[in-house]
Amino acid sequence: MTEVAKAAPDGHTIILGHVGVLAVNPIIFPNQPFDVNKDFVPVTLLARVPNLYVIHPDVPAKDFKEFVAHVKKNPGRLNYGTAGNASAGHLSMEYLKLVTGMFITHIPYRGTGPMLTDLLAGRTQATSAGLPALLPHIKSGKLRPIAVGTAQRLPALPDVPTVAEMGFKDFETSQWYGILAPAGTPRDIVKKLQEESQKALKSNSVTERFASDSAVGGGGPPEEFGAFIAQQQKIWKEIVVRAGIKPD
Repeated sequence: MTEVAKAAPDGHTIILGHVGVLAVNPIIFPNQPFDVNKDFVPVTLLARVPNLYVIHPDVPAKDFKEFVAHVKKNPGRLNYGTAGNASAGHLSMEYLKLVTGMFITHIPYRGTGPMLTDLLAGRTQATSAGLPALLPHIKSGKLRPIAVGTAQRLPALPDVPTVAEMGFKDFETSQWYGILAPAGTPRDIVKKLQEESQKALKSNSVTERFASDSAVGGGGPPEEFGAFIAQQQKIWKEIVVRAGIKPD
C-alpha cells in the first residue's frame, strides 16, 4: 500500500484492496504510513465473497440456534479459530458474538491452513471463513455449516440459513475486494480502469469462477465503491471498538 500511495498517478500502478486493509486496519492501526481515504482513489469493487459459519461435527448442535444455545450453556469452554488476529474471520466471529451474546474464545493462527488443520482435528470447535476454503470439508462431512453472513442464502448451500433469518435483522458480513489507484489519478483514467474491470468481470471465465465460489461480482462506478468503503469503515469501527479488538 505504501509503494502504491507514492506511485505516479498515471494509471500504470493500481492495487487490490480488501475489507481488512481498507475498512479494519485504519481503525486498528491508526499510525500507518498512508491514509486509505486520502492517498488512494477508488476504482471499482470487484467481488464480495460470502462468509460462512461452520462447526466441528462433534459439537452437539445440529443448527445455528442449537449452537448458540450450547455456547451460552458453556461460556468460555468452546474455542473458535481464525487465520489471525484482526483477520476477516476474527471480525466476522466477533460480530456474531456481539449480536448473539455468546462467549467463545478466539484462537488466532498464522493463516487459514493451520486454523483448518486444528478445526478438522477437533482441537477447536468453530470458525468463520470464506466459502472456497470451507466447501470441500462441508461436502466431505468433516465440517457442519450453520449459517452464512450474506443477506441471501448461497446457491452452493441453499439449505443453510442466513444469520439475519435467525432473528438478527440486517446482519451481513462478507469478504470483499476492489481496485484502487494513487490519489491524483485523472478521472478519465480512473473511469477507463473501471470500465475495463467491468468488462473482465462479465467474461465467462470470471463469472463461472465467481459462481463456483458463490461470489457476487462488482464493477460499479468509482463513486459507488467509495461510498461502500465509507459504509464498511463505519460498521467495522463499531464492532472493533465494542469487541475491544487490538493489533496483538
